[in-house]
Amino acid sequence: MLSSRPVRALALALLAALLGALLPTTSAHAANRTVQGGRLDWGIKSSFQSYVTGPIASGSWSLNGGAATVGGSQFRFHSASGTYDPDSGALRAGFSGGVRFVGHTKPDGSHELDLTISRPTVRISGGGGTLYADMASKAKGSGKVTTSSQVPLATLDLGGIDMRGGGSPVALSNVPSTLTAQGATAFAGYYTAGTPLDPISLSVDVAAAKNPAAKPEREPADKDKDTGKGADKAGNEQAEGALRDAAVDWGVRRTFREYVTGSIAEGRWTLAGGAQDGGALFRFPEGKGTYDAKKQTLDADFAGSVHFTGTQLDLTLSEISVQVKGGKGTLAADVASEGRVPRKAVPLVTFAAGDFAPKNGLAALTEAPATLTEGGAKTFGSLYKAGTPMDPVSVAVAVDKKAKLPALPDLGSDAVESAEPKSGTAAGEPTKPAGVDDAASASASSSSNALTYAGIGAGVLLAAALAVYVGVRRRSSTATATATAAPTATTDTGGDTRTGGDTRTDGT
Repeated sequence: MLSSRPVRALALALLAALLGALLPTTSAHAANRTVQGGRLDWGIKSSFQSYVTGPIASGSWSLNGGAATVGGSQFRFHSASGTYDPDSGALRAGFSGGVRFVGHTKPDGSHELDLTISRPTVRISGGGGTLYADMASKAKGSGKVTTSSQVPLATLDLGGIDMRGGGSPVALSNVPSTLTAQGATAFAGYYTAGTPLDPISLSVDVAAAKNPAAKPEREPADKDKDTGKGADKAGNEQAEGALRDAAVDWGVRRTFREYVTGSIAEGRWTLAGGAQDGGALFRFPEGKGTYDAKKQTLDADFAGSVHFTGTQLDLTLSEISVQVKGGKGTLAADVASEGRVPRKAVPLVTFAAGDFAPKNGLAALTEAPATLTEGGAKTFGSLYKAGTPMDPVSVAVAVDKKAKLPALPDLGSDAVESAEPKSGTAAGEPTKPAGVDDAASASASSSSNALTYAGIGAGVLLAAALAVYVGVRRRSSTATATATAAPTATTDTGGDTRTGGDTRTDGT
């Protein structure tokens, strides 16, 4: 008689392997991924913008912190940071920049309406979302000023969007938003809770998951010696007062940029020579010249150019230079315009230069208010008169080799495809993860593929186990039928004793 014990042990081993293949492991859970760069576009409430700038409030709005405009009535906030969990779909993304609304000017120059919204943060989890923001407002009627940090300003209707499994960038388009009770209070009482606000759109870059087995790269030691006078990138000693690094940020004028890309000019701008686009501003880098920390003076030239083109428009600003002396700054540029004689070093704007002393190795003027000069007025033809407010000027000078210039606003990469809010998803209907293109979908489905392959392997193990089990029962039954001559007690493959006058062949 063939012994079934070794074969049964093999079957049990195969079943154990099967269970091991099917049981989930904690290592399959993806860790939170870092959000690094991106933008949020939101008009807050278009009718409020119209009210502020209309004949009743006779006010205006202004941008700060690198915020920009996009489209007809949206504000663009930048440089997203936070985390994203592709398993649960939870997202936390905070953005930089702000917008200030003022209106109903009093005789003393103050305003009855004064509201600032800045640093919006979007939090999404469990199928719901909320937009938070820093708020500074003057209450309607009483005039009481309230400043609050990260107020839950608006609820977001995700409308069935599945945030799980997204690649990079994660993008959402036209998500409806509604004013919360706390938001209504922070909004200075102009609207009640439940009031619809403008929809939001966002796109954030997500860093690739880190390999836990990978060893972090060690940064090479800095072997340069600090002589007190500094050294350039080639290691050559710099003259005292020479710049280590410097940049100037200037957006020319917001309404001019909107005019260039709008329906009248239908144009664009092109950057060259190292100039960078920060959304609401242009950065002209690689400053060369001199800076005196004691006198707080600067005389520097910067790289890069910007070329505006459009209907009856062809204007290039290059060879940007900045001079700061006696608490006043001047930004100049070479000007080239079609049909005109090129002009060199034209003073375009002047700006206030307050404290320009180094702090932690960096001397900086941030968003200094700027005014158009006579030369600047000629540059823009009849569009603006001398004295017209222009975009603010920011200047940064590194006087220490360890100091870094302020980061340029990070708008993130362009989303290939955005998820649109839906009114609802039927039970069992699949939804596409937010902002996932084909390549990202392939990446996001890798865990599903892994489960599929594990299932296939488990199926093979299961089939093998069953085959062994059936074979054992057959062999055992055949042996029993041959050895038994009378209908007495029989023993099945399970080892139990049955009586009843018949011979059982269980498993066949």
